[in-house]
Amino acid sequence: MRAKLSKVMGIASFTMGMLLVCVDSLAAENPTNVLTFGVISQRSPILTAAYWNPIIRYVSEKSGMSIRVRVGKTGVDTSEMIRRGEVDFIFSNHIFHPDNVASGYYVIARDGGKPISGQLVVPVDSPIKTLSDLSGKTVVFPSRVAFVGYMVPIHRLYAERILVKPKFAGNQEGAMGQLVAGSAEVAGVNSEVMREFALREKYEYRAVWTSKSYLNMPVAAKPGLPKQTVEAVRKALVGMKHDPEGRKILIGSAKTVGQDIADGFEIAHDQQYRDQRMLYREVAAWEVTK
Repeated sequence: MRAKLSKVMGIASFTMGMLLVCVDSLAAENPTNVLTFGVISQRSPILTAAYWNPIIRYVSEKSGMSIRVRVGKTGVDTSEMIRRGEVDFIFSNHIFHPDNVASGYYVIARDGGKPISGQLVVPVDSPIKTLSDLSGKTVVFPSRVAFVGYMVPIHRLYAERILVKPKFAGNQEGAMGQLVAGSAEVAGVNSEVMREFALREKYEYRAVWTSKSYLNMPVAAKPGLPKQTVEAVRKALVGMKHDPEGRKILIGSAKTVGQDIADGFEIAHDQQYRDQRMLYREVAAWEVTK
């Protein structure tokens, strides 16, 4: 398992470069109309590239726009891209963090998959059984801005007054890799990403705690973009699952990461994410007073 994880890390930089080169070739065809589509880094660069390259190529062709993908190396990098307003579109719930609200990104669509939950997970043979057993333990999280991977579980731990030793891996699968390697006793994760990872890696784990469900990841647009541009991109995303060509691409991307169903995208709006905005604010306020 460790050798496999090392191999992934060893070719990560190469693959990320391939991701950018592949999608940048579309932008080169129409350099006067280049849009950037930011993607949160939940999985390895290899899987991020394999999942998003075909989707964004399809959206580029159907919308008539040249689109370049940008992927932050870590969750914090993605959050900083949002804060600085560096991308035209973003697939991330980091837009709801109080530090990023001023950038003005607004929801136009969402991942059509089932609602997401946060989990605190341990190896299947761990002696840890309950939340109270976590007191004083080392818990690895994706990043301080991850929603279900950090904000949701740390909110519960703060509420229960359970103090842990947090460490941060950069992204979801980085946290899972540290759990597998034994460098952390517990991991805060997205339940679905964890399930997919465990199936691919044949890793047995157990959830100590699972949160309530939250609406899946949003796609947001930067303020100031022409309305027709936003609508063209939204229409292409939402229309994928209804188009045979788009459906085929979604199925291929889903299989790449171990998803059972290719859900595509749905229309969504800001007000549907009020609970996520509120939780981000509460955790941020607690951490200021710590």
